[in-house]
Amino acid sequence: TGGPAALGEMLPKLSADIGVPILIVQHMPPLFTRSLAKNLDSKCKIKVKEAEEGDKLAPGTAYIAPGGKQMKLTASASGREHIIRITDDPPENNCKPAVDYMFRSVSTLFPGKIISVIMTGMGNDGTTGTRLIKRHRGISITQNEASCVVYGMPMSVVKAGVSDLIVPLDMIPSAIETSVKMAGL
Repeated sequence: TGGPAALGEMLPKLSADIGVPILIVQHMPPLFTRSLAKNLDSKCKIKVKEAEEGDKLAPGTAYIAPGGKQMKLTASASGREHIIRITDDPPENNCKPAVDYMFRSVSTLFPGKIISVIMTGMGNDGTTGTRLIKRHRGISITQNEASCVVYGMPMSVVKAGVSDLIVPLDMIPSAIETSVKMAGL
C-alpha cells in the first residue's frame, strides 16, 4: 500500500551511473505493473522496465516483477550472466509477485553484494527473504514508520532484527548509493 507512489518518489533520485541492476517486487495485479514501469521509466535516470522471461541483468536497469507472476533470478551455465525467470509458481504470503520468493533466489547468487530495500506495504512479505540476504552478508534498508503509508512490511523486518538502516523515504536513494559503494559494487 503506497508502493507505487513511494517508487515514484524514490527511483527518480537514483543516479544514472548507479552501476548495479535493481529488482523490484510491487504487489500489483497483472497489467498494472507494465504501466507502472513505463511511467517510472519516463521519470528516471535509470532504465525501468517490466521484467520479461529471459531478461539478462544489466547495470543501471530496474526490473519490475509482472503482476500475477513470480520473479526469480538464476545464473547462466557459465555463471557470468544472471537471468530473470518469470514463473506461475503459487503465491507466498498471499502475494504474487512476492518479495520473499525473489529474495530467496538472489540471496545465494551474490554473497555480500545484495542490498535489500523494504518500503511501505501491508503484511510481512520480505521478512524471510531479508533474513536470508542478511545470512549471506547482504545489507538491509527499511523505510521508517513516519514516511510509510502502511508500516507493515518494514515493521516486520525491523522487529525481526534484520534491518541495518531505517531511513525516511527521501533518504533511501542516498542510502542505496552509499551501500553500493560500501559493498564494492
